Amino acid sequence: MRVLVAGATGYMGAAVLRELVARRVDVVALVRPGRPLPEAIRQAVTVIEADVVEDADWSEHLPAVDAVISCLASRSGAPDDAHKVDYGANRRLLACAERHRVDHFVLLSAICVQKPRLAFQREKLRFERLLHDSPVPATIVRATAFFRSLVGQIDRVKAGKPFLLFGNGELSACKPISDRDLACFIVDQLDQHREGTVVRPIGGPGPAIAPAAQAAMLCSAANMPLKTRSLPPQMFDWFRWLLTPLALFSPDFAKRVEFLRIAKFYATESMLCWDHENQRYDADSTPEFGSDTLAAFYRAVLSGSESPPERGEHRLF
Repeated sequence: MRVLVAGATGYMGAAVLRELVARRVDVVALVRPGRPLPEAIRQAVTVIEADVVEDADWSEHLPAVDAVISCLASRSGAPDDAHKVDYGANRRLLACAERHRVDHFVLLSAICVQKPRLAFQREKLRFERLLHDSPVPATIVRATAFFRSLVGQIDRVKAGKPFLLFGNGELSACKPISDRDLACFIVDQLDQHREGTVVRPIGGPGPAIAPAAQAAMLCSAANMPLKTRSLPPQMFDWFRWLLTPLALFSPDFAKRVEFLRIAKFYATESMLCWDHENQRYDADSTPEFGSDTLAAFYRAVLSGSESPPERGEHRLF
């Protein structure tokens, strides 16, 4: 089997590449020009440099493949970026998959699309609908929070500063998953026979963790006393109302307004399966996978045995 990985230099794309290489799968890594891969990985895969977002002929030199894994995602979540990447780039990738008549298209999506209030969520869902209508068998992996999204306050805690909570620290919860476990889950989907499109929500090993529990976990790992400070989640609305008039005239301020919407969503909504009938998040129905825990990850980062992952643009601290 030959597998094309799009978004191969991103946080999850790189983890998927490592997993495929470890399993000795024939891999074609699609990378943007100027984005290098680690030398050990580069030597083990076929590298195609192309910009699927901008290049009209990006697939011209692409070899035949049997499956596609898309880890493409907008970096900022801004409306234009989300339209170009979460929808547009994936649409072009799917068109290529249809021409190649691939056996399987695996999309890394996000569990937060269940309540689409943000531009990037709507664009992800828009592409998911294309997958449902496509003749290509597909798996949509809707992942919960990554470990990467929960490292923003490590330096604060190490410096003796309080862990910042929104409200009482119980407004949101998740079953965080490591890049290694999620990559394993994604690659496992290639072994599954698909007819049509299947949606697979997934989290890491439970139980679900709220920010208040994250604070206790991180302070314990850092051997620091538990100190927290509560912030009102409405603060994001206050700043957004102040900036909205400026956003009418400035694309930069428009992006800041959207970021505030994203920040408010992450501060108040859980990354768990949504129970539409009862209108609540349901930790028990959120599937679990893997063995890596957030507590062990915090201990590894604080001891220096593991480097903290590069943080994305969707960060609050």
